[in-house]
Amino acid sequence: MNNAQELNFGYKVRHALNEGLDTLPSSTAERLASARKAALSRKKSDAPLRVLVRKNVLAGQVGNFFSEPFSWLGRLGLAIPVVVLVIGLVGIIQYEQQQRITETADIDAAMLTDDLPLTAYADHGFNAYLEKRAE
Repeated sequence: MNNAQELNFGYKVRHALNEGLDTLPSSTAERLASARKAALSRKKSDAPLRVLVRKNVLAGQVGNFFSEPFSWLGRLGLAIPVVVLVIGLVGIIQYEQQQRITETADIDAAMLTDDLPLTAYADHGFNAYLEKRAE
């Protein structure tokens, strides 16, 4: 029911109860009055109700930084994992490149310091190995 129908129903119930009030015995009316007073004395005082309401904001809306103190935390919570992922990937790439450079330098140093026979340089397998390591 909507609010107007509920209010109308309440008025009708009150009117029906008030019609029978004159025919009640006085002892019953006194008991009802004392019960009403007891119920009203036990009634809790009206306290304001506090509710946390989250506001969804669409992109392009301008908000005040101080009115929404946790909005920047949400944005930071999304940005930090992306930044960490990018830094991690760059670090892995740098590490792999450094390993490849170190291996190639070790091979070059071994070739320059060792006395390899001239046939080793003419060997196709050795050249394939060097080309594979240089990539």
